[in-house]
Amino acid sequence: MKHSFLLPLTAAVLCSTGLTPAFAGDSSANFSKEDAWKGTKWLIRGRALGVLPDESNATVGGAPAALTVDDSIVPELDFTYFFNDNIAMELILAVTPHDVKLGGTEITNALLLPPTLTLQYHHPMGAWKPYVGAGVNYTTVIDSDPTSAIGSVDDWDSSFGLALQVGVDYAIDDKWSVNFDVKKLFLNLDATVTGAATPASIDIDPWIVGLGVGYRF
Repeated sequence: MKHSFLLPLTAAVLCSTGLTPAFAGDSSANFSKEDAWKGTKWLIRGRALGVLPDESNATVGGAPAALTVDDSIVPELDFTYFFNDNIAMELILAVTPHDVKLGGTEITNALLLPPTLTLQYHHPMGAWKPYVGAGVNYTTVIDSDPTSAIGSVDDWDSSFGLALQVGVDYAIDDKWSVNFDVKKLFLNLDATVTGAATPASIDIDPWIVGLGVGYRF
């Protein structure tokens, strides 16, 4: 069932980024939770992402079609620059593989590169720092493996889309933090499939749920 799995996000973050729980014992003796985020300029995170497509408006050859895109769990690296204590800009970098199916039959496996840039408003509350953001996503298919079900031919177009975001960071000490983040991307992908050069289109519009650890300076 789609979206029915439990995301092993914490374990995936630690394994994929090489971070370990050792930082938990390295808190500064002078760390104050009241000023935990004051003066932060850069925040670098490693997160595990659950990429959960919410498909609609799928067509093949101009006619409605039962196209679906599988969920994916991937590691992600993101960089946040703070203009001041409240305003920041975040860039996320990840590569996401997805099986694409037509009526339950796999027609291709697509590898997507979807860098996303958001402008954020942060509201520090002691060690907690909730935020909201909005920005733009650019998605390109960097590799695909079409099956004989579509004549072993597919050619995907790149696409821009709107990104919305909400999340929260929690400062563990004067450098390390944990993060929970949810994004909604509004993303359409167009393709040419089959040897007859049949046009195809689908709105993927994924939810992206992330859990990770961050280092700030």
